[in-house]
Amino acid sequence: MADQPAGSITLPNGWIPRAYQEPVFEYFKNGGKRAYLNWHRRSGKDDLALHFTACQAMQRPGNYWHMLPAYSQCRKAIWEAVNPRTGIRRIDEAFPEAIRETTRTQDMLIKFINGATWQLVGSDSFDALVGSPPVGLVFSEYALADPRSWAYLRPILADNDGWAMMITTPRGKNHAYTLHNYAKDDPNWFVSTVTAKDSGLFSREALIREKAELIAEFGIDEGEALFNQEYFCDFHGATAGSYFGSLMTEAENDDRVTNVPYEPNLPVSTGWDIGVGDAMTIVFAQQVGLETRIIDYYEASGESVQTAVKVLQSKPYTYDQHVMPHDISVRVWSDNAKTRYQTALELGIKPINLVKRVKVVDERIHMIRSAFPKLWFDKKKCRVLIEHLKGYKKKWNPILKEWSSTPEHGPESNGVDALGCYLTGVRPVVKQKSVSSYLQGKTYAGVW
Repeated sequence: MADQPAGSITLPNGWIPRAYQEPVFEYFKNGGKRAYLNWHRRSGKDDLALHFTACQAMQRPGNYWHMLPAYSQCRKAIWEAVNPRTGIRRIDEAFPEAIRETTRTQDMLIKFINGATWQLVGSDSFDALVGSPPVGLVFSEYALADPRSWAYLRPILADNDGWAMMITTPRGKNHAYTLHNYAKDDPNWFVSTVTAKDSGLFSREALIREKAELIAEFGIDEGEALFNQEYFCDFHGATAGSYFGSLMTEAENDDRVTNVPYEPNLPVSTGWDIGVGDAMTIVFAQQVGLETRIIDYYEASGESVQTAVKVLQSKPYTYDQHVMPHDISVRVWSDNAKTRYQTALELGIKPINLVKRVKVVDERIHMIRSAFPKLWFDKKKCRVLIEHLKGYKKKWNPILKEWSSTPEHGPESNGVDALGCYLTGVRPVVKQKSVSSYLQGKTYAGVW
């Protein structure tokens, strides 16, 4: 530091990594490209990522993204966030003025003096991001991110020899759990789990007090699950406030989340949800005796009915009915002023059962909960739907300290609505063959 030229700056800027944070820097310094940090709440995940990115940006000019689950979270969570210990904005600590050329508050982008850029983005709009792709990517709270975003961006980083850092606290056995289990056995990944006991950031008394407060707010079962999730990185606790989390856990324990093959002797029915500017979701199901087998799932954003037709035709299924919400008869789905219903029929999606949307959300939720003991899910093809069902939860009222009676609208809503639509409007299969006749000689886990 004594020989440092006047006006120069050393990165990271006055920030000293904690002992458990140092191995991450060392890993990337030695050429590593993929890191998964499963760390407890308030362990400094974002601070680490910001300071690390600053160092990387000065060494390799390029575009760097810090991706939160939703773009709407970026400004408050990172751009305007202040370090309570110093009173300085976190981005100002990580990216001092000396290394900046411009700062664009409107789109939360910083351009550095060497031409590199850093920007805040959301996983909920990954397919709408334009411009040069990133060479460095931080997934903040990856467990809450849209899992399709990593699938979309991974080949881009592979092509430009870029790096990615997933920083998260668990949210049950979802896509983050799956990636964690894969990465820990892959020598190309750096995986670190740091619990509150490992970091030593909290005293025993502080943890006891935190656990007691969570139990007081959420009840003993949910409060304890939340404590273990947030401070001991436990993947097994259901999402707090989840409508179907415990039911999905029960389905997994009963082996109803498994390999559920398509039975060609029986037709497939579909259930849809079509939002304006939201995702189009399709549930593919077969009725087998008293069982409802969800064998496939499709989800896309901003796609046309023509795309949906291609998706249906690309699958080996024989369809007998398509259950859609009643409002497709009034919403335009094309450029020729025809309703979505008319367009769908002309393109061969028929017969269509139109069902009215349930006005009282509790009725739809009750319907799904009542059907759950008879539901089976293909664990691979329906992975995203399963995650949606686990994550679909009530709104939390921070003032009253209680759950509201309405669900929180998020990426999970469309998949849940598609399943609810199917269960509401599916009609009995006509002349269904005897179950025993086509299952004879076939066995797989959990039948009957």
